[in-house]
Amino acid sequence: MKKILVTGGAGFIGSHVVLELLHSGYEAIIVDNFYNSCPEIITRLNSLKPHGSHFSVVEADICDQVAMDTLFKEHNFHAVIHCAGYKAVAESVAKPLEYYKNNLLGTIVLCEVMKKYDVTRLIFSSSATVYGAPHYLPIDETHPTGGCTNPYGWTKWMNEQILRDVAHANTEWSVILLRYFNPIGAHKSGKIGDAPQGIPNNIAPIITQAAIGKLPYIAVTGNDYDTPDGTGVRDYIHILDLASGHVAALTYLDTHTGVEAVNLGTGHGTSVLELIHGFEKAVGHTIPQKFSERRPGDIASCYCTPAKAHRLFGGWSAVHTAEEMCADAWRWQSQNPEGYK
Repeated sequence: MKKILVTGGAGFIGSHVVLELLHSGYEAIIVDNFYNSCPEIITRLNSLKPHGSHFSVVEADICDQVAMDTLFKEHNFHAVIHCAGYKAVAESVAKPLEYYKNNLLGTIVLCEVMKKYDVTRLIFSSSATVYGAPHYLPIDETHPTGGCTNPYGWTKWMNEQILRDVAHANTEWSVILLRYFNPIGAHKSGKIGDAPQGIPNNIAPIITQAAIGKLPYIAVTGNDYDTPDGTGVRDYIHILDLASGHVAALTYLDTHTGVEAVNLGTGHGTSVLELIHGFEKAVGHTIPQKFSERRPGDIASCYCTPAKAHRLFGGWSAVHTAEEMCADAWRWQSQNPEGYK
């Protein structure tokens, strides 16, 4: 059974990726320092994993070279899925040094240890933020990158460049830069989902926490964008579709070398107000909302064409609807009003 290391595997994205790996016949090893996640998720994953599957957990910081060296010495990894990193746009604007140090150093240490132990397959959790303000829509992978509007986006862009250079120096490496658009939703069981620490930064947990009364209202950041209803438009993708994209990418890694950047999205844009209406339908009542100023670093519209993922990853495509995203996220929130606590 092939072992896959998932950095940040206890997070929102990482946990769903781990479960998808287990259902696809892989063994998963999670490394996580639980900075922005909760150990309870491990219990949940154990209850959801298919019979006969196996995963294990190492509590460590990927910036800790000694800990990472020990981890690689103990396991023969087939590939690495690198999900670990700070991820909040607004926080990155307020704390740029913390974001540059953590997100870049983590990737450098990881690559150094991979090189030492001859692990040459890597999937990196990148982001649509590397595109900056779109020059055109929908965004494809040839769209210019580097016009990032916040430090979080710049860390993703810089990490992409680091990985390109690593793969250029060693032609045996196979690297996929998965440029996520906006993952929302949760596992169908309602047992794992998005549980941000403190006040959430992303729109879906803001909506669901307002719906359950944990927040007084939804703060809609900006209603004067050049969009049909004035609110920001994004390409929301179900977390289960995002997770399946990682497993499809692993298959591609086995037969190719070099670096490929690949969008993971649906190809459709949804405004914040449209998303709120979708959640109100799932919840069964209206959700209080107030408009506020734009967040620093935000842009008006961003959605992709996922044609390259479909072509390279054996016909992969997002199959879950916007209604399912809202319903599944609400099931998670309503069953777990305090997250994993």
